[in-house]
Amino acid sequence: LKTGFLKWKPDYDSAATEYGKAAVAFKNAKQFDQAREACLREAEAHENNKAKLYIFFLYRAYEQAGMMLKEMQRLPEAVQLIEKASMMYLENGTPDTAAIALERAGKLIENVSPEKAVQLYQQAASVFENEERLRQALEMLGKASRLLVRGRRLDEAALSLQKEKSIYKEIENYPTCYKKTIAQVLVHLHRNDYVAAERCVRESYSIPGFNGSEDCAALEQLLEGYDQQDQDQVSEVCNSPLFKYMDNDYAKLGLTLVVPGGGIKKKSPNAAQDKARGPAAVGSHADEEEDEYSGGLC
Repeated sequence: LKTGFLKWKPDYDSAATEYGKAAVAFKNAKQFDQAREACLREAEAHENNKAKLYIFFLYRAYEQAGMMLKEMQRLPEAVQLIEKASMMYLENGTPDTAAIALERAGKLIENVSPEKAVQLYQQAASVFENEERLRQALEMLGKASRLLVRGRRLDEAALSLQKEKSIYKEIENYPTCYKKTIAQVLVHLHRNDYVAAERCVRESYSIPGFNGSEDCAALEQLLEGYDQQDQDQVSEVCNSPLFKYMDNDYAKLGLTLVVPGGGIKKKSPNAAQDKARGPAAVGSHADEEEDEYSGGLC
């Protein structure tokens, strides 16, 4: 980088190469702070070089600096650098690489800041969707939806699930649409919004094959039990294999679903008949049972 009488301009190209080598050496020596600094110096040299050929190496240097911060457990700073690199990838026409970088940043921060991870996954999903890579977009949206449910951000989770369902319907993956409808209904019921849950099922009748499927029958039974405040019926549906073998976050919603007012217990058939016959009949029924053993067991 030094200049002199015989060298009027810094050799940014060679400097970037040497900083890159230094970063690798520092990383191998577990000196991650120095490795991060070397990566940033490499990025600066590439930026000063102003040659399109080295644009990719500039972004990669920022990303590598972020990974060094990850090794130092400075995750928010690491995510910031990786996010910066992804924006550079996006601005210069490599959206796929940008989306992959955003996904990587989301994985890094997921356990520390789920809110930030949701934002990164949603950004990655938007990039993939713009590139018409819908399956990758769905993968990112799925991660965001599960994190929103885990964080009890149910209003946002309902919107995210609706977005997933719309794309699955677009690519004609109808069985997965049924599963997303179940997840939606559980989210709405945990929001105490029975009307939205019922509307969600009603709208799903337009999905080919939904009406008459076991998913549809189970949801109708669930809504009936919830509406009648029958906790036994609701628990029976939510403990069925159809619900229990969903993604863990949605299965937990089913297992913890409680009807309003604490619910009622199903009455035994004998109790219902006794009630219909009145108190006298109940008394005579009890007398008969008592008389049966009045002479002793023998």
